[in-house]
Amino acid sequence: MTVLDENIYPLTFNPILKDYIWGGRNLATKLGRDIPDGTVAESWEISGHPSSPTRVDQGPLRRKTLIEAMDILGTDLVGHRSEAMLKRGKFPLLIKLLDANKPLSVQVHPKDEYANEHENGELGKTEMWHILYARPGADLIYGLKPGVTRESFRENLENGTLEKCLHQLPIRAGDSVFIPAGSVHAIMDGIVIAEIQQNSDTTYRVYDWNRVGADGQPRPLHIDKAIDVINFEQVEPGPYMPEMIEKREGYRREFITRCPYFNVERLWFDDGIHTFTGSCDGSTFEIWGVMSGRIIVSWNKNLTPLKAVRFGLLPAALGDYEIEITGPATLLRVYIPE
Repeated sequence: MTVLDENIYPLTFNPILKDYIWGGRNLATKLGRDIPDGTVAESWEISGHPSSPTRVDQGPLRRKTLIEAMDILGTDLVGHRSEAMLKRGKFPLLIKLLDANKPLSVQVHPKDEYANEHENGELGKTEMWHILYARPGADLIYGLKPGVTRESFRENLENGTLEKCLHQLPIRAGDSVFIPAGSVHAIMDGIVIAEIQQNSDTTYRVYDWNRVGADGQPRPLHIDKAIDVINFEQVEPGPYMPEMIEKREGYRREFITRCPYFNVERLWFDDGIHTFTGSCDGSTFEIWGVMSGRIIVSWNKNLTPLKAVRFGLLPAALGDYEIEITGPATLLRVYIPE
């Protein structure tokens, strides 16, 4: 380690809440979160984005932002696999909870190369959604219908008939959807999700259901840039099909997303007390999210409790750790792949 041992411990953060027009109260009513009165659309759980960095809420780094913690810990926080991001001063990922009480805009995110050229060196945005709650009959807009071309997409957009081009994907709680950059998408109403994404807020809005923002004016669209980056070969995609890693009585572990930017595992535990052992060996940090149940992370004779729905960040230099799970529980484990 290159810093004092006391600074290497599981980090938890004070979330930052956003009150966009499509939000509601479901982070409280469905997830049991303590939120202020009014509309809450997003809770940024772990963020190193310069617009809204989250602050550590306990331990020696308390009150430090994630950006400041990264400056202090360097590779000991992010790991060798993220050295290129460290040189850019960017934490690799951004973790959110979203309450889509109303539909979000139809939008698309660029790849890194396009964002770097057109958005002042910003990152692109590949993301995944893990569905925590979905009303009966809920669906997403995800990808395009067969036969949609760049020309027909623009024509239908200009004619007010864009919905003819958009693929609707029925979803339910427990589904996971991988949204690579270039995917046309929109979260529709009655859905609460955990979102894991590149550390970017670059969004090109294509269509906003003819509504106005909080200021009474239509929200800006970014049609030309959106059409530049849309993947018109993404036709009627489905949810991510889980890939089993290991399974035994009372326990199941599976990939629910694998991509160059992050891997996401889901771990299921039946009723009872279970343990999971791992090691942060310096290659990558790990983010653990408790979707249901509760856990205690133990390392070097220290304990960090987490209950649903919260996330914790294990620094890359943490070393061996053990997680005690009080089941039934569902956990997400996120890390940077080789």
